[in-house]
Formats: sequence, C-alpha cells, structure tokens
Amino acid sequence: MGKKRLARLLGRRLNARLLLEEPEENPFLPLFYEAPDQYGFQTQVFFMLSRYRQQQELHQMDLFEDAVVSNFIFEKDRIYANVTLNDTEFALYERLAETLSEKLPRPDLVIYLQTTVNHLMRGIRCHERGYEREITKEYIAQLLEAYNHFFFHYSITPLLAVNVSEVDFENRPEHLEDLLAQIKSPPSGTRYYRPAHTESGKTRRT
Repeated sequence: MGKKRLARLLGRRLNARLLLEEPEENPFLPLFYEAPDQYGFQTQVFFMLSRYRQQQELHQMDLFEDAVVSNFIFEKDRIYANVTLNDTEFALYERLAETLSEKLPRPDLVIYLQTTVNHLMRGIRCHERGYEREITKEYIAQLLEAYNHFFFHYSITPLLAVNVSEVDFENRPEHLEDLLAQIKSPPSGTRYYRPAHTESGKTRRT
C-alpha cells in the first residue's frame, strides 16, 4: 500500500481532512524522466511551490477543530532535490526552501513508511504512468537511501518510523488498528516500530 491509500484510510478513521500531493499537475515531471539533467531543477521547484501552496491552505482552517492527514511533508521534496540536482542548483533550491518553510505550520506527527527497493518497484509497476517506465531500480535505490538518511537525522517533529514490509493496512484490520494505537499515543521524539501482527501470525513489535 502506498502513502496516498494509507492517508485515505487514516483520514476516514480519524475523521480528518485529507491533504494529498498532486504530482500529475507538474508539467515538468514527464520531461524530467526523459532528461533529468535538463529538467531536474524546474521539476523540483514546481513541486516545492505546489506543496507550499497546499500547506498554506492549512492557515485557513481551525486547527483546534479540524484534524488533517497528509501523504507528504514540505521537506520531502528536499530529499528528491538532493538526489537529482547538481551542487549549484541544490544551493539555490535550499535558499528558496528555507525561506518558504519558515511560514508553514508543523505537523503534530510524521509517519515514515520504511520499505525495500523491490517493494517500491512493485508499487510503481502496479499504478504505472507512462513516464514512470523510465524509472530504474538504481534510481529508486538512491532515493531510498536518501530517505533513510533524512529520517535518521530528522528531529523537526515527533516521528513514527513504521516497517511496512510485512503488513497490509487495507486488508488486515488488525494491522490498521495497531497503527492507529501508535498514532493516538505519539512519541515525544522518534519511535521505530514494527506492527504487532505479521503475516506469519506471530506477534512482533520493536
């Protein structure tokens, strides 16, 4: 299960408003997969500004009354930028991102879904868009390494890192209930967590 489907499940269970990223709106994304060196900067800046606009909408809500579930954080795009941009482009990107991030609200909890390269590749093939045919296993491995590095050093908000290699939140209700229990008792810092119920039927939690 991907981030968007899990966000929808959590949104329904928590009676929360959904804030979902919209990659299809980025006109540079198909061009990026054809020529990443030429279109990397435009692609990342478009994503950054789009996510900034979406999160700015939260200021129009009563955050004491309305819960929000999102499948992205503003800092997510920095991970991609770090992989795809050259040093000069990334330095400029960082200056823009730092200026914008100061104006955004912070989430109460961030959930990082830990997985494997093969699991990610299967997910890409299941909902493959035309331009995603260009995605290589090597590129996904780079991104996964960048994600792990980022969240290993993440300290901006409480973080729940969830190992999802053996769980099915959509078809195994006990898996989702276990995750919801963790969300309702969030960590004060970082918690690395493997859901209690695995496919083998054994109970396992770390």
